This record gives sequence, C-alpha cells and structure tokens, in this order.
Amino acid sequence: MRRHLLSTADLSRDDAVLILDTAEEIARLSARPIKKLPTLRGRTVVNLFFEDSTRTRTSFEVAAKRLSADVINFSAKGSSVSKGESLKDTALTLEAMGADAVVVRHSASGAAYRLANAGWTSSHVVNAGDGTHEHPTQALLDAFTLRRHLGGFDGRRITVVGDVLHSRVARSNVHLLATLGARVTLVAPPTLLPVGIGNWPCEVSYDLDAVVPDSDAIMMLRVQRERMNGGFFPTQREYSRRYGLDAQRMARLPDKAIVMHPGPMVRGMEISAEVADSDRSVIVEQVANGVSVRMAVLYLLLSGSESAIGPDVAENLSAENTKRAEQKGAAA
Repeated sequence: MRRHLLSTADLSRDDAVLILDTAEEIARLSARPIKKLPTLRGRTVVNLFFEDSTRTRTSFEVAAKRLSADVINFSAKGSSVSKGESLKDTALTLEAMGADAVVVRHSASGAAYRLANAGWTSSHVVNAGDGTHEHPTQALLDAFTLRRHLGGFDGRRITVVGDVLHSRVARSNVHLLATLGARVTLVAPPTLLPVGIGNWPCEVSYDLDAVVPDSDAIMMLRVQRERMNGGFFPTQREYSRRYGLDAQRMARLPDKAIVMHPGPMVRGMEISAEVADSDRSVIVEQVANGVSVRMAVLYLLLSGSESAIGPDVAENLSAENTKRAEQKGAAA
C-alpha cells in the first residue's frame, strides 16, 4: 500500500484485494468475545472532521480503539477552526502533538490531498470524504459487502442510482469496482450527472427500470440537497417515481441481488421503508463491515506490514484472552 489513502483510483487490484482480505481476517477475529487487538498500541489516530458525520467518524473511532490505538476526535465546531484557524495551522498543531495518522473529512474537494502533500505533517492521511470528490473507505466497505454476498466481482453488474453529481461515494465506487472487475452502471437524471462522465470506467443510463433486471446489486444514493443551489429535478415526488427504489422495482431484481445504501437514507425519497427493511437490504451490514475495513486500512498503513494480520496478532490475542481469564479466576 501507499503511504496515504486518498483515492480509490490510487489503488491497484492487489492493493484493494489486500485490504479486503485483511478486513476478512479482522472480521473473524472481531467475532471473538474480546474484540481488541494490540496491534497499534502506542500509536495515535486523529479524527479530523470539518463536516458533521455520525457513521464515518464513529466507525473510524471504533476501528482505531479496537486496534488499541489512542484516539483524538477533533471537530471544527468548538475548536479554533471556528475562530478562523486554517487547515495548515491545525495540521501543524497535530504534527507537534505526534499524531501517527490523521483521518480527515472536509467540505472542500482536494483537502485530504493538500494535507498529505503540502509538507505540513508526516502523519499517514486517510481521506474520510472531501467535498464531492471521493470517500475511499466507503467504497472499500461496499466492495467488502459485495464480495461476501456475490463471491467475486468479475462480470458482476453493479447499479448505482441517484445524485451522482454530488456523490463522493459514487466516484470512489466506480473506480474501485472497475479495478476489481465489476461492470458499473450509473443511473440518474442528466442534471445529476457530472461533466466528463463519459471518461469514467462505467456505463450511464437514464432509465432505472431498464437496468434493474440485470443488476447483481443496486446501490441507492441520497439526494444531497445541502449541496444544491438550483432546481435539478421538478419535484421530490417526480424524482421518487422515476429514480426511487420501491417494492415493485425491487421485485424485478434477480433472485440473489442485494440492495445497498451508504447512508444516511431519506426514506420515501430514494428508497422506500419497505425496501430498506427488507431481507435483501444489507444497509446495516455495510455499517458493521465498515469497522473491519477501516481497521484493515489503519493496520496496513500504520503497522508497516504487508502480511495482513498474520499469526503474531492471533497469538497475542490468544495470550491476552488467557491472561484476562486467569485474572478473572484469581479475582473470583
């Protein structure tokens, strides 16, 4: 792996498979009663979030703590950023504190790249979402979920539906899934597709009903009204009628196809409550898988190892379990 994780376009197929395989091993270890691993003990991970977030920030926090790293949560609200402090000065402050990794979410596209390459910090940088650019760990957890259900990517057809124009998740998924061998189709009204979409490694359709029967998985995207400054579609009802996933459309999916959503969902807009809560929905599973995938990313970046978890960590975990059991027995 590279020093930073800024974009899925930077990942080779081998890099992506290594992360997914490592996440699979971690998921198995995490199923044990004691979930903590001593792998990153003594390391410090900073969650640097300039945008509101629940799933991503919490997921990274849980991931780092399960690897025994020290975690510092930094929010723009209530910090010196609200007083006008720049990204540079914040980065220099974190560097002085000895941060080993910085997980950054920012409203400006390219902020993570700037932080990683401007010389302000020697920390490993993980992009947790920058503007409308990319969100690589979300795409990795989506790929992890897909592989568990579909078995592989070669020839699989993945349909991504909704506000592609403002979606960093769509961009990251297109690059990663294409690298892994899947065929991606983006479905959206023309007003919600970015300029230059023809250069992306994917197909484009304006008709959801035409692609549903051939989809092995369908991923619904939220309409990001907070990023819109104009009318991109007539009404919410019209959008939902043409591009929403309801029970009728879901019934036309192939038998083993799954339904995904990166969250947060707007029920009744891009996805109906019936679909979101159905047996085909893996939305909650995506959240759980996010912890394993982010543990894998932090492990590979900070441990300097290319051998995934390896027997040493399993042995350490077993020794720690034995020690705790002995301590409980002595206390009894």
